[in-house]
Formats: sequence, C-alpha cells, structure tokens
Amino acid sequence: MQTPILKAAQITKYFHDPVSVKVLDGISFEIGKGEFISVIGKSGCGKSTLLYILSTMDTDYEGDLWIDGELMRNKKEAELARVRNEKIGFVFQFHYLLNEFSVLKNVMLPGLKLGAKSEKEIEHRAYEKLKVLGIEKEALKKPNQLSGGEKQRVAIARALINDPIIIMADEPTGNLDKKNSEMVFDIFKELGTTYQQSLLVVTHDNEFARRTQRIIEMEDGKIIRM
Repeated sequence: MQTPILKAAQITKYFHDPVSVKVLDGISFEIGKGEFISVIGKSGCGKSTLLYILSTMDTDYEGDLWIDGELMRNKKEAELARVRNEKIGFVFQFHYLLNEFSVLKNVMLPGLKLGAKSEKEIEHRAYEKLKVLGIEKEALKKPNQLSGGEKQRVAIARALINDPIIIMADEPTGNLDKKNSEMVFDIFKELGTTYQQSLLVVTHDNEFARRTQRIIEMEDGKIIRM
C-alpha cells in the first residue's frame, strides 16, 4: 500500500470568540496519488477552515495531519513554509496574479521563492507549464490583458511550478462562467490522469463535484458522506 499523499486523523477545531464553538469535529480521510477529490457542503459547514488546516496555514487544531508521510504536528513555521512551497500548489477563487509582472514571471514566482533551481531553469519550467495549459502564447502579456479563464489557467500553472504532490483549490470556478468552469475541470482531470497529480478541491459547484473521483460532503463541521 502506497503512503497516502495526505492523511487527516480526527482533525477537530474550535473558534474561541468569545465562547468556544466547535467548527470541525473529528475529520478523518486520506488522499492517494493521482486522486481527484472534491469537498462540498453549505456555506459555514467548515470546508474552508478544513482547507486552511490541511494546507498547514492554520496550526491551532486537535488531531494529526500527515503530508507525504511527514507528521505536521509541532513543526516550526519555517518548516511548514517549506512543506507548503515544496509539496502544495494553491489555486483560489481569485487568481491573485500581479499585474506589474508578465504572465511568465507570475508563474515563476513560487519557484524563485523556493530557490531550488536556477532562474533560467525556473523560466523554462514555467514556459512548459503554460504550454501544458495551452496559454504559452500569452507568456509575455500582463495578467490584466487576459480573460478570466486565461487568468485562472495562469494561476494553475503557477500552482504547478514546484511540482507539488497535491493541489489544493478553494472555489476555483467560483468566478467563472460555465464554459471556463468546464475548462478548469478538464485541466484538473488531465493533471490527475496524465500526471498523477493529487487534487483536493473545495467547491459549491455540485456539477463539478459530481464528476470528481470522490466527494467528501460536510455538514456542521463533520463529514456526513464520502
């Protein structure tokens, strides 16, 4: 049995403001290599809170989290930042591209931050990722010259630059029309099947979720169906 890419065991989270409220209650599941999983549930059910914990951004929780077989408990912030940079690619509802840089440079930024390869090599890899996503022709444009769907493809290319073991996406189609939502789904599906990329996508789009390999449905901080 392969080590899971991500494993959550009894993840429980409280908000204390001013009284203690349990927002996640004993969340446990695993993600294997190349799996494409969606997390659904009504607003306020804890989906985004869970994603913050799984992405190591939030360390104030009970339970255990393993990423690539490595336990995240008691790690210093610098170690967690390394895990985030090396192992996790992020795609958000808003693409957070920087208009002062070209598309190519935007894709390069996480690679430059990680500093594991030369700038020339990172540039080459960034161009290759844009090619995979069919937008290499836009490499030298500024993000504000692109359509919404193109911007989200650039954001996906940026998430892939450090060859993460998992892509975590929070409402990646939330700002897109049906045609561009379909395109993002197809890209994610191909990343899973062709490149064995693991994907965990929080979404309100039930049509999107239905086509993923596995759905985790949440309600009131618990998994009610998987």
